[in-house]
Amino acid sequence: MNSASTSTVPNLALSTGADSIAIPQLGFGVWQVPDAEVDAAIATALETGYRSIDTARLYGNEEGVGRALRATDLSRDELFVTTKVWNDDHGFDSTLAAFDASIGRLGIDVLDLFLIHWPTPERDNYVDTWKALLKLREDGRVRAVGVCNFEIDHLLRLQDETGELPAINQVELHPYLQQAALREFHAANGILTEAWSPLASGGSVLEDDVIRGIADKHGVTPAQAILRWHTQVGNVVIPKSVTPSRIAENFDIFGFELDSDDLAAFEPLDRSERTGPDPVEFN
Repeated sequence: MNSASTSTVPNLALSTGADSIAIPQLGFGVWQVPDAEVDAAIATALETGYRSIDTARLYGNEEGVGRALRATDLSRDELFVTTKVWNDDHGFDSTLAAFDASIGRLGIDVLDLFLIHWPTPERDNYVDTWKALLKLREDGRVRAVGVCNFEIDHLLRLQDETGELPAINQVELHPYLQQAALREFHAANGILTEAWSPLASGGSVLEDDVIRGIADKHGVTPAQAILRWHTQVGNVVIPKSVTPSRIAENFDIFGFELDSDDLAAFEPLDRSERTGPDPVEFN
């Protein structure tokens, strides 16, 4: 395949209440990338064509992301930046303070997307946290707001108590954990689905015989086949790598298309198998 260009990455509409903004369907995640290494990884990603960067306070690399943003020749409006509020900053005032700290580390005035990292249901204050996100959006300090790892019950509670659902829900999602019921709820309610750990942390899914067969059929790698599956079923996807060749490989997924047989072959692979915590239990 020829290397993909930024023009081949679809943009999806992200609801902001009264309006919508566009988020690239393929972005670059920096989870577990040390702050000292994240500049180089992002520089490679931007050179490759990525325009969306996903970080979080927990990752400890917001300052490095900020350095990379300042170092690039790309203008701010060409880039889409996401960060997240961590569990110990839940609550209205604490979330506002955490946001100030995050954009200070990032060195930007307006954030594109701010997410609640986990619902932490035992703390029982994700609604107040959500109200803080809505205020930040109303004040023009963030363009869109959403959540991560929320189950349907959590989402319904936000709607019941604030009248508004998130624009996006970032959840663990890969061929062995397809989240069909949650994705169906998202689709029915105007919520985008974003996949973290889209390759199941590079585990046995990359050796799966069905996926390898699909990859061989199209002359691509198993990782490329999986990422293409994500985009074709409508997910936003944020693969992570610090290896330049893998960063390029993960981006080069729009030069082929899975057919209906390929997509159907993915469905029976679902095992409800998590590589990360269960949102109902993680506090």
